[in-house]
Amino acid sequence: MLSSLYSAISPTAVVITAVSLMLFLGFAMTRVTKRLKLPNVTAYILVGVLVSPYCFDLVPQNIIEGMDFLSDIALAFIAFSTGEFFRMSILRRNGPRVVIVSLIESGVTASLIFCTMFFLLRMNLALSVTLSALAVVISPSSTMMTIRQTGSKGDFVDSLLQVSAVDDVVGLLFFSVAVSIGAASEGTGIDFLDIITPVLINIAVILVGCLFGLFMKLLMSHRSQDNRLIVSVALLFAFCGICAACDVSPLLGCMSMGTVYINISNDENLFKQLNYFSPPLLLLFFVRSGAGFNLDALIHSSGSVGAVPLIVISIVYFAVRIAGKYGGAFAGCAAVKKSHNVRNYLGLALIPQAGVAIGLSALGARSLGGATGDALETIILASSILYELIGPGCAKLSLYLSGAYSDKLEDLTTVEEQTAEGEPKSNVEILIERIQKIQQELPAHNTMSEEEAAFLEGAEQHFAAMGARHHSGKLR
Repeated sequence: MLSSLYSAISPTAVVITAVSLMLFLGFAMTRVTKRLKLPNVTAYILVGVLVSPYCFDLVPQNIIEGMDFLSDIALAFIAFSTGEFFRMSILRRNGPRVVIVSLIESGVTASLIFCTMFFLLRMNLALSVTLSALAVVISPSSTMMTIRQTGSKGDFVDSLLQVSAVDDVVGLLFFSVAVSIGAASEGTGIDFLDIITPVLINIAVILVGCLFGLFMKLLMSHRSQDNRLIVSVALLFAFCGICAACDVSPLLGCMSMGTVYINISNDENLFKQLNYFSPPLLLLFFVRSGAGFNLDALIHSSGSVGAVPLIVISIVYFAVRIAGKYGGAFAGCAAVKKSHNVRNYLGLALIPQAGVAIGLSALGARSLGGATGDALETIILASSILYELIGPGCAKLSLYLSGAYSDKLEDLTTVEEQTAEGEPKSNVEILIERIQKIQQELPAHNTMSEEEAAFLEGAEQHFAAMGARHHSGKLR
C-alpha cells in the first residue's frame, strides 16, 4: 500500500503523514457512523483496524508502537474531567451511601467476571483477574454526554454521576493490584507485597495529584484564558511524565487533581476549555488502539491464555459484565434503601465502557506483556465496540424509565387549567399556553456548545491582549 511511498520519504514526513491520515480518516468515518446512529468512538476504533498492518497497512507498525504514550495522555484528560463531578457539597449529602452502592456493585461485577473467566472458560490467572478489575470501570464521557443531551436531573442523575466516579476509583485500585498479581503469577509467585504495594503507590499518586491541583490553582490566578490552557495542559503532561517514569497509571492522580481544583476554585470554564481541546488527542488514542486490534488473535485461541477463542471470551465478558452491573447496582441500592427508580434502573446506566477501560488495557498489556497482554487489549477493544453500540442507548433508557427526563409535553411545563374567572380552558388553549411558556423558558438560540464558547472566549481574550500590546507599541 503506502509502504513504498513511506520508504521514499524522510522519517519526519512519515510521522506527519501518518498522523494526518489517522485524523482525517477518523473524522471521515464519523460521517458514516453518525448516519447509522453510532458513537464516534466506534468510528475511531474501526479506522484503527482498517489502517493497521493487519488490514490495509496504511500506518507503519513503528509509528503505532511509537504512539504508545497516547494512552497515558488520554487517561489524564478523561480523569481530570471526571474530577469535576467530585464536588464536596454533593458528596457530603449522600457520599457514604454512594460508596456502599459502588462497592457492592463493583464486588458483584468483578466476582462474576473472575469466576466465569477462571473457572468456566479456564483462562490463566493473570488475564482472569485483570479482566475482572477492568469490568468495574465505566465510561464517564458516554454517561455525561447522554445526561446533557436529555437535560436529565434529580436524585437518579446525582446518584449515577457519583457511583460512576467512585466505580472508576475502585476499579483503578483493583486494577493496580490485579496487574501486579497477574505479573507475579507468571513469574516468581505471589506474596503479600504484590498486593499491598500497588495500593500504597496509588495512595501516594492521589496525594501528589492533590498537590498538583493546589499548584494549578496558584498558577491560574490572574492568567489570561490562553495561558490558563497552556498551564493546565503542561501540568497534566508533567504529571503523566512523572507517573510514566514510576510505571503507574495517571488516572487516580489526575482525578484527584481535577477534584481539588474544582472544589477550591469552582472554575468550570477550564474543564470546558480542556474538553474542547482534547478531541484530536482522544481521536488519535482510539485510532491507535484500533490499530493494535489483532483480528487474527480474535478468531484463533492461544494456548498460553486458554483454549477458547478470544471472540467468544469477548462476547461472554460483554454479557456477564452487564449482568454483574445490573444485579450489583440493584443489590447495592436495596442495601442503602435507595428509591424504587434508582434501584431498578441504575444498573442500566452503568453499562457504557470505552475510554478508561481501553486506556487501562493498554497499560495492562504493557505490564503483562506477551500473549496475555495482547489478549487483554483484544478482548477489551472487541467488547468496547459492543458496549458503544448499546451503552448510550441503555443509559438513555435508564434516564427515561427513572423519570430523570420526560418527552411528555405536560411534564415539561405547568399551566393553569382554569381562567381567572374559574372557567375551564379548552385543550387547544392549554396547548397554546404550554408552547408559549416553553418558548419563554428556552435560552437564546445558539448552535455553539459550552465547550466551544469557553474556548472561543479564551481566543478572543488572547487576540484582544495582542491588539492592546500592538497599539501601545505604536503609541511609543
